[in-house]
Amino acid sequence: MIKHFFTTFSIIVFLICCSSKKNNQLSELENDFISPEEMYVDAMTYFNNENFVFADQEFKKIVKLFPLSNEAIQSEIMIGFIKYALMNYDEAILQFRKIINKYPSHKNLDYIYYMVAMSNYEQIAHHELDGRYNELSLEAFNQVIIRFPDSKYSKDSAQKIILVKTNKAAKHMEIGRFYLKEKKYIAALNRFKTVIEEYDETKFTPEALHRMVESYYAIGMTEEAFQTAAVLGHNYPNSKWYRYSYNLINENEIEESFIKKISNIFN
Repeated sequence: MIKHFFTTFSIIVFLICCSSKKNNQLSELENDFISPEEMYVDAMTYFNNENFVFADQEFKKIVKLFPLSNEAIQSEIMIGFIKYALMNYDEAILQFRKIINKYPSHKNLDYIYYMVAMSNYEQIAHHELDGRYNELSLEAFNQVIIRFPDSKYSKDSAQKIILVKTNKAAKHMEIGRFYLKEKKYIAALNRFKTVIEEYDETKFTPEALHRMVESYYAIGMTEEAFQTAAVLGHNYPNSKWYRYSYNLINENEIEESFIKKISNIFN
């Protein structure tokens, strides 16, 4: 009877100890628990201090520990932005495209599309280099404008498109000047016409018109040279390129005759 009592008592003591130990462990876990909101604040602190390595680690922890939280979604966006900030543009594009596929109805989807475009745009190093990123940037910025016409990123995308087109126009101008120097006038004309027809909003339009005047005049197409000079003078009367065209033709034509021809085109 006494033996049975001590056995029962030992079991009770053991259970109490286990229960107490378990409660202590739960208490410790509760003390160690950090909410996704707190973790996100910590991650952003690292990010704002430009400690991108630790920020990236914290954002990835949030995604892993709280995959269904709003902070996890925002963390995925920040992971992409960190790749962008570190100039790992191709990795950033992959991350942003993953978010687009995963959250097609996300409220900040316009920003994510915009960052895809910017990641391509940042890789346009110089107009002499491979023009692949010119095309990718144009396509991506156009996607922002088409999908989110009222977004604040749409206006900036339109401005960036002009810059990309200027970059492309620069390439055509460079090649056109080379052909002109080599006296390959038809090839040069084709390049300058491309600038006029496709990139007329860029700064190269007046020069392209003047180079066309040079090319036309060199192959004896004086009427075309006059007409092009007239367009240049009508649209850019104060441009140095109009003065160059005027002087070029005036070297070979009587001034009054040139003025008369110009006037007849618009009358």
